[in-house]
Amino acid sequence: MKILIACDKFKGSMTAAEACEAIAKGLSEGCPGLEIEQAPIADGGEGFTEAVRDSIGGEWVSCSSLDALGRACESRYLIIGDNAVMEMAESCGLEMIEKDLRDPEYSNTAGVGIMMRDAILTHKVKRIVMGIGGSATNDAGTGMAVELGAKFYDAEGQHLMPVPAELERAAKADLGGIMQMPEILVACDVRNPLLGENGATAIYGPQKGVENIPKMEKIIETIMRVSGGEAVASLDGSGASGGLGFGLMHFSGGTLVNGFEWLAGELKLEQRIAEADVVITGEGSLDAQTAEGKGPAGVAQMAKAAGKTVVVMAGRIEDGAEAMFDRHYAITNLGVQHDQCIVRGKELLRALAKEEAAKLSRSVQ
Repeated sequence: MKILIACDKFKGSMTAAEACEAIAKGLSEGCPGLEIEQAPIADGGEGFTEAVRDSIGGEWVSCSSLDALGRACESRYLIIGDNAVMEMAESCGLEMIEKDLRDPEYSNTAGVGIMMRDAILTHKVKRIVMGIGGSATNDAGTGMAVELGAKFYDAEGQHLMPVPAELERAAKADLGGIMQMPEILVACDVRNPLLGENGATAIYGPQKGVENIPKMEKIIETIMRVSGGEAVASLDGSGASGGLGFGLMHFSGGTLVNGFEWLAGELKLEQRIAEADVVITGEGSLDAQTAEGKGPAGVAQMAKAAGKTVVVMAGRIEDGAEAMFDRHYAITNLGVQHDQCIVRGKELLRALAKEEAAKLSRSVQ
């Protein structure tokens, strides 16, 4: 019997590759005769490049960059042939900023632009795949745009720094100096537009420290208007990562792609599912958002289309979220305290896999 394991990360506990390996070990212990294949997956958020590296290889490179507050940092990304695969959280991630220092009005995505410029000038890439998620910023990608050659001015013609606190006064944008860009693919797992009640600021601003939502919304609207980005602002995903989705599409000509679907294509996942008897997927939290473009839902859809049994193993499962799977297992159902579920994640996931192995063993006999 052939088993394909295609897991996303268990945030704060395991990378996608570590989760796949834990399940593989549990299955092998519980049913030694199984043929097991692993394919770590990701949806474009944090851990995207790690999953790509673990699944399809590539060479890590690093460059000197800036975090969301403009502090020096080292950021790494992958080179795969003439492609660069990177994620914005490597330079401008929320987890890089201490909680008491988070200040979206004075934060920007300059670090993302620096990473892109490095890939273009140093490694001569022909395509950049950018995973966006987990951002500390709400600047509509203006910091990135300035690093690539854009300029913003106030009504008096004074040059403005690309942070929301200054761009509140923006009256003109000069995009003519933006360097020639390779193909840009924006790997994303959310569909929010730039503005409005479901937009970047209203939905994700509070978790980054935005205190005055109407004020920040007006600033983002100003950026959109002076840069001529009205058509892009309404597109699905333009509100991702504090409007970086908008910035990558508008300022650098990027195309939004579903992060899971892009990686699945690179992995030939559909073909590998067709060759398996049982497919096992999982992630840290299986909830209503899982069906909104996240990896395990995509795996389940492919498996169902191929007529395969699909099993999910997660840290926790919200009521109803398990409906698309044939069997489901949750670490939280093992009666272990929450903090231990995270610390002992690999061990507990391995135990769940042994449970599944017992069922598989009976079906093999």
